[in-house]
Amino acid sequence: MNAPTKIETTLKDWETDQEVRWCPGCGDYAILKAVQRTLPQIGADPANTVFISGIGCSSRFPYYIESYGFHTIHGRAPTFATGAKLANPDLDVWIVTGDGDGMSIGGNHTMHLLRRNLDCQIMLFNNEIYGLTKGQYSPTSRVGTTSPTTPAGSIDRPAQPCAFALGSGARFVARGFDVSKNLPDVLIAAHAHKGAAFIEIFQNCIVYNKDVFDDFAAPKGAEDRQLWLEHGQPMLFGSEKTGGVKGITLNHVTCGLEVVDVVDGDWEAANVLVHDKANRLIAHMLVEMPFGPFPMALGVLYDDPRPSYETEVVAENARLAAGKEPNLAALLAKGQTWTVE
Repeated sequence: MNAPTKIETTLKDWETDQEVRWCPGCGDYAILKAVQRTLPQIGADPANTVFISGIGCSSRFPYYIESYGFHTIHGRAPTFATGAKLANPDLDVWIVTGDGDGMSIGGNHTMHLLRRNLDCQIMLFNNEIYGLTKGQYSPTSRVGTTSPTTPAGSIDRPAQPCAFALGSGARFVARGFDVSKNLPDVLIAAHAHKGAAFIEIFQNCIVYNKDVFDDFAAPKGAEDRQLWLEHGQPMLFGSEKTGGVKGITLNHVTCGLEVVDVVDGDWEAANVLVHDKANRLIAHMLVEMPFGPFPMALGVLYDDPRPSYETEVVAENARLAAGKEPNLAALLAKGQTWTVE
């Protein structure tokens, strides 16, 4: 495999001539622009980039990126991505999916791509609803969500995409939301990771689940409700203007996370945790922190690479083929054979 060649592009180079067809105000527009801003920053080459999607509102994405792309079938984008990457390991592969496409019918495929550790970026747009098919509740919908399929309110406990990813063996897990100025930084970190990089992106569905994330994503008071993680930095949130700086600490008696006040900026005295992106145990705790008593953990929660799937497949194939001449006829005749008269 060859190292990717970085080229100079602009946002305009990644825009297509297709009319962008999402509902006015949909969070997908902001995510599209974040990706189109990110691609020039990482030196991506349109001729070597492929966006692969399944079915859903998010899955129109490949039409709007000036690169190669596949709009495939429901839940199977990871399968197509695996085939593309194995056929050409030098491709820069991006998967676009949603909470229904990736966590319901495609949950099994997402799990196996993560455990295999295919080198790609998986962007899961989570709007906690089925938008394309008119607002049914999805695997990530909150308890009590009213929809055409849950008119009395959902009683299902929602799946947590990042917890699912960690449980599937993902080596990179991150979170962002559609209109965040930090989303490109999260995407850049995901692209720099060698292996499967899973990014959950909270996305506002303006029609069927409007403002469901405003409790932490609304600009006013965001510093009190968002914990943006940075490797090697203390887990701090809040400000003196809004009730004081707070931090996240580990209670060694309960083995659980707690919120503590930080007095005069002395976070060390408050035993505030320093974010270690390679700490899988703490990543699990951050993912499962209940919002309300805790802020929403955002940014890179976990990043601990290991060899990617396609590199190991290529190495194994080279080892098995060493010193041998290709012989298709011998391969077909190998093992049990029979003759039909």
